[in-house]
Amino acid sequence: QMQLMESGGGLVQPGGSLRLSCVASGSLFRINAMGWYRQTPGKERELVARIIKPSITDYVDSVKGRFTISRDGASGTVYLQMNSLKPEDTAVYYCNFHSGVPTVDYWGQGTQVTVSS
Repeated sequence: QMQLMESGGGLVQPGGSLRLSCVASGSLFRINAMGWYRQTPGKERELVARIIKPSITDYVDSVKGRFTISRDGASGTVYLQMNSLKPEDTAVYYCNFHSGVPTVDYWGQGTQVTVSS
């Protein structure tokens, strides 16, 4: 059973930066995509960025040019570097690992990111 643990969230001023980390425990053999989602109260959880193995990246339009997703292939750790943060980036950020066969989604517990002056 895979477990994911996020860290790195916090309070930052507009224009600032944060780096989120997601550490995975368990086999990565069947994992074919890793990503970050975010959710605010009353809204659907949305995809922010993902890596589709081996290295295809995909971003929601609102973060392109500001956020960068990366991974450490050996450890399975996934990072989200967030620069030029805006108040609208405020949300709980969740790490996701996706297995294709069988189809399973693993989620972390979430980490709060608050962008405010």
